[in-house]
Amino acid sequence: MLSLSAYRSLFFPLGTDDLMEAQIQQISPAALAYIGDVVYELHIRMWYLMPPKQSRLYHQNVVAQVRAEQQAHYLQVLEPKLTEEEQRIVKRGRNAATKLKPKRLSPTIYQQATSFETLIGYLYLTNPERLTELLGCLPIATSESNALLQDHCRDNL
Repeated sequence: MLSLSAYRSLFFPLGTDDLMEAQIQQISPAALAYIGDVVYELHIRMWYLMPPKQSRLYHQNVVAQVRAEQQAHYLQVLEPKLTEEEQRIVKRGRNAATKLKPKRLSPTIYQQATSFETLIGYLYLTNPERLTELLGCLPIATSESNALLQDHCRDNL
């Protein structure tokens, strides 16, 4: 298992000082969601990496977590914990999502999922520590480590 510092250096190669706030504000919500999608899927893949499983089970677990419906649910889980700035980013993501017509989802689910990905992308670029905290609040799997994260999240965020 990777140490937390090794995980952070692998998962968050950009430090918080690498991009200026003005540069980040110029990044479109769609681009933030694009980055957020990749970062979130990598987080989920790392989460399910251990214990080893058959490829089919690994894939099923990951796909279940990266579906738009699940991301929309996770946004609802996180919303009470978000700062004003994070809520503003979520709103930017939601407004950007209204320009596209989803094929298999309701517009609301699509907007929430895009908002979730926008938030993840934004925090990846601006505050990896906060992103780590919020990702730790997601009820991804039932395990002892997840239960400890949930307790920490409930008590501290």
